[in-house]
Amino acid sequence: MKSPIILALDTKDIDLAGKWIAAASTHIDHFKIGLEFYLQHGSAGIEKLRKTAQFELFLDLKLYDIPNTVKGAVESVADLNPKFLTVHASGGAAMISAAKSALPNGSITAVTVLTSFSESNFAELGFKSSIEETATNWAVMATAAGASSIVCSPFEVESLRRVVGETILITPGVRVVGDDHADQARVMSPKDAIRSGADFVVIGRSITSLWDGSDSGMLNKIEQIISSLE
Repeated sequence: MKSPIILALDTKDIDLAGKWIAAASTHIDHFKIGLEFYLQHGSAGIEKLRKTAQFELFLDLKLYDIPNTVKGAVESVADLNPKFLTVHASGGAAMISAAKSALPNGSITAVTVLTSFSESNFAELGFKSSIEETATNWAVMATAAGASSIVCSPFEVESLRRVVGETILITPGVRVVGDDHADQARVMSPKDAIRSGADFVVIGRSITSLWDGSDSGMLNKIEQIISSLE
């Protein structure tokens, strides 16, 4: 593994995504592709990106439905060989187990509470427990059902690590100091997220916003982040 950074390719532009991969691949070998890209380009788009450089695929589809439907959805993307494939932990144990049965060679990644939620936003949905308590409960359930990786905000990493052991913890909601938080509510620096126990940090706009047609700005930012983790 080159670094614990997963670069989020948050764009619908397939050519731009390929340029980002080419620019970052000397330091990063995990790339996140989400709904924005996948709904536009599908599996063929991912295969095209793989011609740019070989990389580990974090396929962030956040699947959520009845178990049989999710199983079928996972079967539909299994040929892409994602290292990580996200489902919502709130879908429950049966759904997660069904997903795992359809992806024996990849990691079903259970997403707990989205990093865009604050405690007040979360309570407005009717949840009586705090975000930390809910994320912890969902993580325990998800790992017991077959998930081998968990997505949570950096603020829940320490609590989750105590109950899920060596399960891979992936944290979005990561921003370099001074960057705009945008739509993220629970944010921490990459250094602090890793120190808290995260295995991977998902970073997108803090890096990709520096793309100006050349790779120098992105590379400088990536090198700065990696240096801060040492």
